[in-house]
Amino acid sequence: MPFSLLGPCDYREEIRKSRFIALAAPVTSAAEAQAFITAHSDASASHNCWAWKVGQQYRFSDDGEPGGTAGRPILAAIESQEMDQLAVLVIRFYGGIQLGTGGLARAYGGSANKCLQAAPRIELIAREQYRCHCLFAELPLLKARLAELDCLLLQEDYDATGADLQLAIAVPRVADLQRLLADISRGRSELRPQ
Repeated sequence: MPFSLLGPCDYREEIRKSRFIALAAPVTSAAEAQAFITAHSDASASHNCWAWKVGQQYRFSDDGEPGGTAGRPILAAIESQEMDQLAVLVIRFYGGIQLGTGGLARAYGGSANKCLQAAPRIELIAREQYRCHCLFAELPLLKARLAELDCLLLQEDYDATGADLQLAIAVPRVADLQRLLADISRGRSELRPQ
């Protein structure tokens, strides 16, 4: 099961007089990842190297370091921690001692790895979306019981008799939600795939 971060985190270390600052944050899209990188990059630093992964999409940058010594090791740290939906930026302030390509890869990948290891994480749950209609009298009970099934209420659209609900639920819990809905509505309401 993939994981993501509960919130932003950072890690700092000095390696042979170069300072490395790793910053990581959860993101939900490529645009959000790029916005995080742009907002946290330090123009006074020697290099702002980064990687992000959102589902099957990923990008990375060596920002002037030799090819494959920064961005790819940061992405490898994300993947080795089985993480998704996050961006990692590692800022380097050059200290005057060259690390070599192997040293750079270990420094960037290691900083990213240590940052992610120390961070509080949350398991990402694959959810499917469904719709259902619920009468006003049934709505409070259904909404109160959704949390028990770890079901998210995405949208409510009201009409004259009740509400059309858009829900997101983990696949193994769909049958439980259908049963709950049938019990509350006395069989009148059913889940419809989105």
